[in-house]
Amino acid sequence: MRHRVHGRKLGRTTPHRLALLRNLCTSLFEHERVTTTVQKAKEVRPVAEKLITLGKNGSLHARRRVAGILLKAAVVKKLFDTLAARYADRNGGYTRIVKLAHREGDGADLAVIELLGSELSVKKAEKAAAEKATKEKPKKQEEQTSEGKSSDAGAEGAEETPEKVTKRISRKIKGVLKKDDKSEKKPGGKSKAPRAQKPSKKEPSE
Repeated sequence: MRHRVHGRKLGRTTPHRLALLRNLCTSLFEHERVTTTVQKAKEVRPVAEKLITLGKNGSLHARRRVAGILLKAAVVKKLFDTLAARYADRNGGYTRIVKLAHREGDGADLAVIELLGSELSVKKAEKAAAEKATKEKPKKQEEQTSEGKSSDAGAEGAEETPEKVTKRISRKIKGVLKKDDKSEKKPGGKSKAPRAQKPSKKEPSE
């Protein structure tokens, strides 16, 4: 029986389980919300809240302890500068777990663990994405219209009837003949008759 046995093993060895919790805590503080299984979320929650309490302490020793657990220096800086200030007037209860549907495949119970106040940043991100999409829509429509015009022009050129083709070829032939006639007239110009050579007058020999 598991009387007075604290925690879950999560089907992993001790080093693997500690590495999992460190990764989840780092991702939670970086993105402020993580989707995982219910069991993992419940295991991460106390670890994350203790780290936030160390961040509120703000001492050098607390910073070194947090840096030994989290995997990114930027996340440590965010914890001490941003998150600690956010929860300065709050004594515990910094996270929220929201259960989701079952995962397809193995049917595991999913949940979202998030920091309180992260919904504001999520709303800002969604608003920025919506504004970006509205700005990109007219550009896409202009590109589609230009592509449609070019395709229509190409289709009109491809749908030439045999009569049009023969007319176009005859025009080209006439143009070539006219050029040949002009080139023949230019070098000669007015034809000059060759001068008749006058017979040389020889003096009569005595």
